[in-house]
Amino acid sequence: MLSEITPLILTLNEAPNIQRLLDRLRWAREVVVLDSFSTDATETTARSHSNVTFVRRAFDDHASQWNFGLDRIRTRWVLSLDADYLVTDELLEEIAQLREPTNATAYFARFRYCIGGRPLRGSLYPPRAILFQKARARYVQDGHTQRLEFDGLSQFLRGCMLHDDRKPLCRWLETQRHYARHEARKLIESSKKPLSLADWLRRLIWPAAPAAFVYTLLVKGCLFDGWPGWYYALQRTYAELLLSLELLDHRISQPDEPPRVAKVADGPRPRESQTSRQVEATTV
Repeated sequence: MLSEITPLILTLNEAPNIQRLLDRLRWAREVVVLDSFSTDATETTARSHSNVTFVRRAFDDHASQWNFGLDRIRTRWVLSLDADYLVTDELLEEIAQLREPTNATAYFARFRYCIGGRPLRGSLYPPRAILFQKARARYVQDGHTQRLEFDGLSQFLRGCMLHDDRKPLCRWLETQRHYARHEARKLIESSKKPLSLADWLRRLIWPAAPAAFVYTLLVKGCLFDGWPGWYYALQRTYAELLLSLELLDHRISQPDEPPRVAKVADGPRPRESQTSRQVEATTV
């Protein structure tokens, strides 16, 4: 199965992460790295790996970027990865043991979220379709991120993927304002659609941030992960506060218009939430 899989990675200034991921992809005949004109050592690091095909494309939106990458894949299967992911040995072995023909069009993986390399007991990061048949799947834009739509059945893999972002905190803080604006627009424009519990709390505005803080610390167990757990809980609370402020700002100053979202050529790559037509995984 591994010979029929091409990993696809989207990058923008991912020098702190890309080396660790590519080291775990040496099994792949080809790895496609689609870059949005990074200004750090991302390109140099990627090109140092003999199995990497490095492609540049100016960023317009996330769905278009991913679909452009899919069009560069020559194998039947795609392993879709963010640069801050790490493929565990357990997960790789499970993927290698998959045999065709298979009834599944896409395979979802669960994640273990890491802070500074330390896995947490739990997180709000949703399962994601990481492995899928190229010919039967495309991405569509969904708020600040993208959603994978595909024809056919999906299955969950037993192994977990690690999410281990080592970029500095200032980068994370910069991206959150961008994400919050997009998510606010999505919530406002979907006001008449059924909402998940998380989005219902967000539309109420005031409960979202306290709920995220309590839920990550107590329900997800981050309280018992020491300072990394507190770090993650505060990150999620901050993100919800920004979203609440965007929604409140709109309610006060622009009650009849959704917030404007400017396209940024080198905009940040999002934390992803992907859904199929059969399975939905919602980012909290």
